[in-house]
Amino acid sequence: MSKLWDKGISVDKLIEDFTVGQDRELDLYLAKYDVLGSLAHTQMLNKIDLLEDAELKEVQRELKQIYKEIENGEFVIEDGIEDVHSQVEMMLIQRLGEAGKKIHSGRSRNDQVLVDLKLYIRSELKDLAGQVREFFTLLIKQSEAHKEVLMPGYTHLQVAMPSSFGLWFGAYAESLADDLHLVQAAYRVANQNPLGSAAGYGSSFPLDRSMTTQLLGFDAMNYNVVYAQMGRGKTEKVVSYALSSVAATLSKMAYDVCLYMSQNFGFVSLPDELTTGSSIMPHKKNPDVFELIRSHCNRIQGIPGQITMMINNLPSGYFRDLQIIKEVFIPAFEELKSCLSIAQYAIENIEVKDSILEDDRYKYVFSVEEVNKLVLEGVPFRDAYRQVGEKIMNNDFDPERTVAHSHEGSIGQLCNEGIVEKFDEIFDAFNFDKVEQAIANLLR
Repeated sequence: MSKLWDKGISVDKLIEDFTVGQDRELDLYLAKYDVLGSLAHTQMLNKIDLLEDAELKEVQRELKQIYKEIENGEFVIEDGIEDVHSQVEMMLIQRLGEAGKKIHSGRSRNDQVLVDLKLYIRSELKDLAGQVREFFTLLIKQSEAHKEVLMPGYTHLQVAMPSSFGLWFGAYAESLADDLHLVQAAYRVANQNPLGSAAGYGSSFPLDRSMTTQLLGFDAMNYNVVYAQMGRGKTEKVVSYALSSVAATLSKMAYDVCLYMSQNFGFVSLPDELTTGSSIMPHKKNPDVFELIRSHCNRIQGIPGQITMMINNLPSGYFRDLQIIKEVFIPAFEELKSCLSIAQYAIENIEVKDSILEDDRYKYVFSVEEVNKLVLEGVPFRDAYRQVGEKIMNNDFDPERTVAHSHEGSIGQLCNEGIVEKFDEIFDAFNFDKVEQAIANLLR
């Protein structure tokens, strides 16, 4: 039996190929989570007397064996097999016979793929959060290392006020903290158990959904079975917004680096081995790595819109439209994690130029400092503004090139400790240990 719904009627091959699409390839990402869902589901079937003790022992043993095969890269979805759910069930039937035929009681492929996706999302977001923390830690380290190095700040791409590399690195670190808020919110949405909703309308079997919720380490269940099915697509959209937030931070930083590496700025540089050259211009050192990070991350920011268009105006219930969400959603995790990894490597090796503001082209960056000094001496602000403006117009502006900002979050007080505390509080609230323990118990 190659299809769980097979009733002995052959399907036109053209139709079959089109409807299966990329499911076989993409379902390999979900395979081990399909097994975890079955480990929990079969324990529950045993509790409600739909699977005998001896059958449960056999099924659990073989499911754990299949899990090992998946981990070792030995698992394949065979030709003619529709999806991962069909492959796992077929393997159990081949190895165990009657016991393997019983495991689908009380569930549908609809809630199977829902639970697979949620377990997959949960695991991927855990990995992503870990990578974000590593990059965050590096940015804080760079912020502290370069907190005394001044650089011009810009508004409208015009030289505006003094900034520092301490502020610049720290700004992206704090941005990641806010991104992690969204990642955590997405994790909470995903970390709810849909198993037992079956095709979206429940089951006449006395399923114990609280039991599978606990076994799989979910925070809660999707209680309403219709809403559990409605969560397909919605969950992926919510998660993709979280991914796009991290991607937006990386993209903006990448743009800054590309700008600051250009000869007209010259604020930062990368070692030769981290740049590429030109086929005709021997002087070129191109920041291709950051240009590609920018483009990858901009593409990731488009994924929520793609998912929205796939699910827009669908009524409640299951529709095959939902299948192709996998094609844009699943690859996004690897794409974003790759960008984080290469950004980590590049920022570790970035070189920051000292004494940028000694160049006369940046002397007007100190205009506000001069205005504020006059105000502190008792000159009304509007008069001080006019006096400094007249000096600039008359080409008579020769400022002191010092900065004395001392308030929270400024050049003189970066507040990196507070940013770290905020980040750690968000990270710790994920409570990854609970999930890890639940999965370890299932596989024991």
